[in-house]
Amino acid sequence: MNGKRMEQFKNNPMYTYLMVLVICASAGLQGWMALFTNFAKEVVGVNGFQIGLAQAVREIPGFLTFVVIYVLLIMKEHRLSAWSVVLLGIGIGATGFFTTFPGLLMTTVIMSIGFHYFETTNKSLTVQYFDKKEAPIIFARLRGYGALANIAVGTIIWALSFIVPYRINFLLLGVFISFTGIYMLSKNPANEQRLHHQNKLLLRRKYWLYYTLNFLSGARRQIFIVFAVFLLVEKYKLGVGTIAGIYVLNYALTFLTNSYISKAINVYGERVVLSLESASLFVLFLGYAFIENVWVAIILYVIDSIFFNFSIGMNTYLQKTADPGDLSQSTAVGYTINHISAVVIPLIGGTLWLINWRLPFIIGSCLTVISLYFTQKIKTHQHG
Repeated sequence: MNGKRMEQFKNNPMYTYLMVLVICASAGLQGWMALFTNFAKEVVGVNGFQIGLAQAVREIPGFLTFVVIYVLLIMKEHRLSAWSVVLLGIGIGATGFFTTFPGLLMTTVIMSIGFHYFETTNKSLTVQYFDKKEAPIIFARLRGYGALANIAVGTIIWALSFIVPYRINFLLLGVFISFTGIYMLSKNPANEQRLHHQNKLLLRRKYWLYYTLNFLSGARRQIFIVFAVFLLVEKYKLGVGTIAGIYVLNYALTFLTNSYISKAINVYGERVVLSLESASLFVLFLGYAFIENVWVAIILYVIDSIFFNFSIGMNTYLQKTADPGDLSQSTAVGYTINHISAVVIPLIGGTLWLINWRLPFIIGSCLTVISLYFTQKIKTHQHG
């Protein structure tokens, strides 16, 4: 992308608006995740099935993101983004005050509604306000900024974990996120001429591949988010400080690699990038299952987090193949479908964990093979 075009999108008010909210939402979610597993294990006392149930409950709001289409009838999309970040902060801030399993589920749902509604509107606004060449760069840059914020948050959590209880960590993070979201409600970056909304929920046959890839991505993602980190905490007994340090390393690598991912999408296309993701995750999941060494598990988790970012290829694939008027509602539908599997997999995986901890990762490796098959059906301007 040349310098003139770079300046053009940097001067777009929506770019700055989304950048601030993405930084908050990313830092909030990742800070919550860095604390959650250890908090759930050490304070609430959950087992493998309960951690799977908690994560399944966390994904239920994602399954209901199609409601965004109807909320947009009464609220501007950019304002819904900001309100979602406010709600995310409220859920995070309340987490440490509820030390029972039902309380954990309640705060998880509140946090999750905020995060998932923001993610839906964030993706929708990005593909509406930036063209097909700009969008991969924007997605990568926003993730990069989020990664920088996550490095800062992870470092702070690591430091505070030695001197303050979980409750204070959650509260400080939540207050910061909510107040920033409230501040952004005073901004208006919208350009109505760029927006294309369908005010009804539609499943279109021509987008079946996008829906399928989202379903499989949601399933694979839960193996990584739920059971890979639980493996580090339960099997290898890593403390919150170590987990926070691993997250910081992940964020640093995300920041360094995201620009290359976006360039690869523009040069080689979504099929190549998403195929590489599926093939790599197949190896990583089998590594989790059969290599019983804490250092190998940590390395696999770090590599896993890098390939996790390849999923932006699904959003740019939709942008290249969908009608402009379908982008907002198709993004919401795809996100909903993504979370059908995201709700089911933690429950299944949590049950399988009680039988044998290797089983969720073996299932994950099988899902990557299926995903690789469907990825070969992608056709964009790079693949006729």
